[in-house]
Amino acid sequence: MNLPRSSGVLLHPTSLPGRFGIGDLGQAAYDFVDFLAATHQSLWQVLPLGPTGYGDSPYQCFSAFAGNPLLVSPDLLLKDGVLEQSDLDDAPAFPTDRVDYGPVIEFKNALLKKAYKKFTANSTTELHAEFTQFCEQHKSWLHDYAVFRSCKDAHEGQEWTKWDEHLRAHEEVALHFWNENHVDEINAHKFYQYLFFKQWVNLAHYANDKGIKIIGDVPIFVAHDSADVWANPQLFDLNDDGTPREVAGVPPDYFSETGQLWGNPLYRWEVIAETGYQWWIDRVRATLAQVDILRLDHFRGFEKYWAVPADETTAINGKWKTGPGAALFTALQTALGKELPIIAEDLGFITKAVHALRDQFEFPGMRILQFAFGADDQADDFKPFNFPQNCVVYTGTHDNDTTVSWFTSTDEGDTTRSLEEVQKERNYVLKYLGTDGKEINWDMIRLALSSVARIAIVPMQDLLGIGQEGRMNVPARESGNWGWRYRAESLTEAISNRLAELTEVYGRKPKLEAGAEPAEEPTESPE
Repeated sequence: MNLPRSSGVLLHPTSLPGRFGIGDLGQAAYDFVDFLAATHQSLWQVLPLGPTGYGDSPYQCFSAFAGNPLLVSPDLLLKDGVLEQSDLDDAPAFPTDRVDYGPVIEFKNALLKKAYKKFTANSTTELHAEFTQFCEQHKSWLHDYAVFRSCKDAHEGQEWTKWDEHLRAHEEVALHFWNENHVDEINAHKFYQYLFFKQWVNLAHYANDKGIKIIGDVPIFVAHDSADVWANPQLFDLNDDGTPREVAGVPPDYFSETGQLWGNPLYRWEVIAETGYQWWIDRVRATLAQVDILRLDHFRGFEKYWAVPADETTAINGKWKTGPGAALFTALQTALGKELPIIAEDLGFITKAVHALRDQFEFPGMRILQFAFGADDQADDFKPFNFPQNCVVYTGTHDNDTTVSWFTSTDEGDTTRSLEEVQKERNYVLKYLGTDGKEINWDMIRLALSSVARIAIVPMQDLLGIGQEGRMNVPARESGNWGWRYRAESLTEAISNRLAELTEVYGRKPKLEAGAEPAEEPTESPE
């Protein structure tokens, strides 16, 4: 993938400001795009956009194809005429700097039900035609997903392996009966997807018109409790009752002495290969209809993946198994085009074989500055003077602590290093950067932007210079993640000016194509 020298910001839409308890695809999202454009950024990186399940994690979604209805903007629904002002007047006083998922889910689901009820009662012919067209366009996955969600609702949220045995087995007769008797519930979930995709596509087009490309995220594995596994059990390594035989994870690493036990079911790659990798082709094609570039999470697993018996309580007792390798990416190239817009998340226990697979397809890998100053064998790979140009540099990712907390915290936190090792690392950071560390976040941002890496991405938390309260995810922690939000007033003019200046100084400001003229009028936002 041959992108020009550029930079961008990592921010999941849930972290946007707003009055409804969770960031959404309304005005604040458009304001953020305007911020990116004003600061000469070219990229907006998000986490997976699917409907979240266990632990509210975007990496444990009910579908690899669907969108998250919690991101639907109530204000835009009001503008579209499927909500009344009175529906929003009694919104609870939600926290402004964190997502309290329980109350938010209750409130948003109630709003979505009201919107669907009004849509079915008296919406315009045009809106109904749009919905019908959407259902036809996405029929390859939408109906199975909507049936899955309606079944989960009827079974009080239980995993699909605990449903009625005939529904659990995805039997044709049982599904026919369910479709006949739950038309309204199924259509409601289709409608929620229509609302998400309408709002997301409009936002993505606005970003593209401003010169901003969106980097999406494709987790290698899918959640066991998902429409994907329920509707396609033959593609996954399952027992007769639908439970996984082995599950995904990684061995002991920087974050955990017992490894990370993710719990996702593993693929039957030999079965997927027999189909010409069609499910994966469909998945990547669908994601590229939403975003411009893909970050392939856990790229290492495409070469070899860590398989852990499903009854284990940690990831220690796993073993490496062979992944699909080059065959998958060759199939994707053939189906989707010669150059795949993919960033390889090549972190963790990486071998020469993983690097060879990445380089065979010229995918840029990732370099994390927080990993550059330790004493481990891989630290040299993350030092800027060893970067290849074809890589993406981050100060940190959603799995890392914020840069300020990483540098200043006295808590051992999520690392397996001793406090003595941490202090030695910090002393090295000060020497390397030639700084007193008072603005360590801007020191690291400058280091990222000045590096030879073709792409530089900075998490919003590091732009704001916030501490541990801005941590998005602690790997291996089962709850308390994915909740951070910023307040609109935190993104000051001083931050904007500083980022714009550094971006221009280090040659990452977008260049106009020959003969192109700046737009005289800005593209309109929804309000």
